[in-house]
Amino acid sequence: MQVAETSVPGSWLFTPELHADDRGVFLESFTQHSFADSVGHEMPLKQANISVSSQGTLRGIHFADVPPGQAKYVQCLAGRILDVVVDIRVGSPTFGKWEGIELDSDSRQALYIAEGLGHAFCALSESATVGYLCSEPYAPAREHGVNPIDPELGIGWPVDLTLHLSAKDESAPSLSEAMASDLLPRWDACQRFYRQSRGA
Repeated sequence: MQVAETSVPGSWLFTPELHADDRGVFLESFTQHSFADSVGHEMPLKQANISVSSQGTLRGIHFADVPPGQAKYVQCLAGRILDVVVDIRVGSPTFGKWEGIELDSDSRQALYIAEGLGHAFCALSESATVGYLCSEPYAPAREHGVNPIDPELGIGWPVDLTLHLSAKDESAPSLSEAMASDLLPRWDACQRFYRQSRGA
């Protein structure tokens, strides 16, 4: 497994070794050992989710209150997506920065997104199946969103697709509005949570 931190601190790209022959492909999509060696702590697993999306479906930008937040280990199990991590931690040196990475069912790469970061993706293929390993179960009262097409963020979603958003995501506040409403995680609170939850 090859691992590289992205330009958004707290997120890492995992590239597994694929073992292919005339029968198909085998890979280790996640191991606690390689994860901890690379990221510096274990990934607590509380829930696994799968979503299936038609082409152009845009989900996000989603995040949860910290503590405890919700870290995610995201893989595209079938098809192809543009997966985006956004630094929405107020006070972070990279606040407002985003990185988009194509995940697909050929490379089988995964993106780890720490608590306090925003996450969104767009289905690029006709159909895309996405799997998430989550550090915390879904808790509606703690879940929030930022509008993924906020011009202030300027995320480079594909221009050749008609984007389909849920009513909730479409009406989500902009980054500035979410910050003014004190909705966003704070960098210092996230750092304290990371230290406490990682045993540092």
